[in-house]
Amino acid sequence: MEAISKMDIRQSAKKVRHVLDLVKNAKVNDALTKLSFTNKKAAQIIHKTISSALANLMQGEEAFDVDKLYIKNAYVDQGPTMKRFRPAAMGRAMRILKRTSHLTIVISDDKK
Repeated sequence: MEAISKMDIRQSAKKVRHVLDLVKNAKVNDALTKLSFTNKKAAQIIHKTISSALANLMQGEEAFDVDKLYIKNAYVDQGPTMKRFRPAAMGRAMRILKRTSHLTIVISDDKK
């Protein structure tokens, strides 16, 4: 049995991938512990997404052991980019790209 949780993040996918690589294919309890001690903005968001996937799994009628759950699939894709402009010298305007990303985490109890 598996559960999926998705979240939209107001941070670039490249920055989120650095933290996501720490917990890929890890057990859920180990991943949550590791993320709680990681000092990055993305760590809080990934922690919240894993907790959401765990809550989605609890919604089912089947019983499961939390110690046997692991992160089966975790990836982050680039989302829409907000384009803003900032004034620069001599009447110019510089473009600012505010990047977003889509985070998807799948937790499961079978090792396939």
